[in-house]
Amino acid sequence: MKLTIKVIMVTLGLLLFLTAPLKSFADAAPGDVIITLGQDLTSSQKQQVLNDLDAPSNAQTVTVTNQEEHEYLGDFIPKATIGSRAISSSSITLGSKDSGLSVSTQNINGITDDMYINALMTAGVKDAKIQITAPFEVSGTAALTGIMKAYEVQTDQKIPEEVKKAANEEMVQTSELGEKIGKEKAAQFMATIKEEIAKENPQTKDDLRTLIQRVADDLGIKLTDSELNTLVDFFNRLKDMNIDWNQVKNQLSATKEKVTTFLQSEEGQSFLDKLKQFFVDIINAIKSLFS
Repeated sequence: MKLTIKVIMVTLGLLLFLTAPLKSFADAAPGDVIITLGQDLTSSQKQQVLNDLDAPSNAQTVTVTNQEEHEYLGDFIPKATIGSRAISSSSITLGSKDSGLSVSTQNINGITDDMYINALMTAGVKDAKIQITAPFEVSGTAALTGIMKAYEVQTDQKIPEEVKKAANEEMVQTSELGEKIGKEKAAQFMATIKEEIAKENPQTKDDLRTLIQRVADDLGIKLTDSELNTLVDFFNRLKDMNIDWNQVKNQLSATKEKVTTFLQSEEGQSFLDKLKQFFVDIINAIKSLFS
């Protein structure tokens, strides 16, 4: 199955950010911002990225290297696929307790917002507003590496190396599955599996297999034996990493609630009205071509 390489790149970039020596943000508060920058940005590209992220002048900046991308993704995709440059960048703004995660992307062509959210929840990242961008279209792997590193610095909480790699592996698996069933559905599938794991606390690989197959059936997803086995092995390893599944469930709930609240707000309704009008205008334009 073909892998969306560029997607993986964003993920990696964020993780790599973890190696640079940084001051501790143990006393970090909601609203604090850290910026992660791909090492291979030119001076003008770096300034463009900072502008796109609305980076505060006093924001701490962390650099993500291509070497770090290879470190976190090298076990899952070919070196040639990872490439030789770290470009994607990000900003991480801490939110209030139980505010959930939100992600927005620009010039990222492989990884969706929900894919990032899923991977970051696996890594234990919570309650933050994240923006990911690049000066031109890229996969976005460098951003993921950087985000995890930045979160460690902001919160003074160490993310185990095996969990960081697992988050990258999840991104790869989701992108591969997305090639078959669609990116949004693949992200929904992975998030639903996590919700069910948090609810049921499966104890064995057979329990996991039954759970994953049921979720796939409920969403109308047909998995091959190989795909199912890969997912069972992956989530079984996550189970052994002491992932806080209740925290994952809470972040999923908080994130969903945030989206629902927005759509019900005046701003959200205005957005939906504009979206409806956009499609009406497209339909009318098409009709006019044949009249």
